[in-house]
Amino acid sequence: MILIDVDGTLVDSVPDLAYCVDAMMAKLGRPPRGEAEVRNWVGNGVERLVQRALSGSLDGEPDAADFERAYPVFLELYTENTSKRSCLYPGVREGVDMLMAAGYPLGCVTNKAAQFTEPLLKDLGLYDDFSIVISGDTLPKKKPDPAPLLYAADFFGCAPEAALMIGDSVSDVRAARAAGFRIVCMSYGYNHGVDIRDAQPDAVVDRMTEVLPLLDKAA
Repeated sequence: MILIDVDGTLVDSVPDLAYCVDAMMAKLGRPPRGEAEVRNWVGNGVERLVQRALSGSLDGEPDAADFERAYPVFLELYTENTSKRSCLYPGVREGVDMLMAAGYPLGCVTNKAAQFTEPLLKDLGLYDDFSIVISGDTLPKKKPDPAPLLYAADFFGCAPEAALMIGDSVSDVRAARAAGFRIVCMSYGYNHGVDIRDAQPDAVVDRMTEVLPLLDKAA
């Protein structure tokens, strides 16, 4: 069984997220943050992204009143701009097709809320490839907690040691290790500007099409 993350793994969603951050900032009468900054901030859900945009830093905490004002604005913008600028990374469509053709059951595990995850996957033609989609608000806990991964393993009736997570961030690595999954990471994803190799996943690949050959070698 294979679980795959969304943002930074399947989909480059930063163009839409950056558009919404900058539009939110404009509505608040503040200067834009720009796509380069947003690219370093994504990966922990839109609530944390808004907090980072307001504070201007990865670990910053904005004024509570500012956040209460800004967050609904962002949600409204992102609801209308979930997939207008986002796209699949090169090799994703082919890689997913390869894994399916090889007979691997596929699931999706992301920290993105279901109201954004499901339309995005549908618009980009991936939704029907997954037997289960676990979003950031499906369960009480999300990655890096292992709960979503173990929930998926139970759904598929698969032992954790026979399961693989494909992700792009230290959150994915931590969740996989805690769940007893193997973990392969994409080299191009969102990991707050840090090389994902530093988190010591089992393997790092440049394209989704490289995953199946790895599994064939392991077998």
